[in-house]
Amino acid sequence: MPQSPIPTTEVIVAADCWQDQPDAEDVIHRAIAAAAEMVDADVGDAEIAVMLTDDQGIRTLNSNWRGIDKATNVLSFPALQPTGPRGDDDAPRMLGDIAIAYETMRREADEEQKPFDHHLSHLTVHGFLHLIGYDHETDDEAEEMEALEREILAHLGIADPYADRERMN
Repeated sequence: MPQSPIPTTEVIVAADCWQDQPDAEDVIHRAIAAAAEMVDADVGDAEIAVMLTDDQGIRTLNSNWRGIDKATNVLSFPALQPTGPRGDDDAPRMLGDIAIAYETMRREADEEQKPFDHHLSHLTVHGFLHLIGYDHETDDEAEEMEALEREILAHLGIADPYADRERMN
């Protein structure tokens, strides 16, 4: 049986505030599927975990792993990849984890007048791209990553999330 090009994605709801968004898991699965189909990366035999948390949960992660004691919208934790050949009996390879904070994400969506599910899709795609090696530490990296985000989101029927920022420059 051929492998799907889409990684297996487990969504873990770690904060009650996400109960207000019953479609969040479907939004995440659609965003991961679109991103996986549009990138040049072998992710079909892999797994991803997405944790839906609150500001306190993500603040703890941000403090523990990045030394930044504040909440943020999304964090990605790419997994180390095995270097040897994979056997048929090997467990699926782990791409990594994504954590998304409800309150920060909700505030940003409201301030930017974006539908909640569009912003959730954007943050999911952004987190996924980090898991497969994209970053935005330099201007060139940021331009490449943002262009790919725009392309994936357009495929999902979502407007350019950076359009307002560019109009302001």
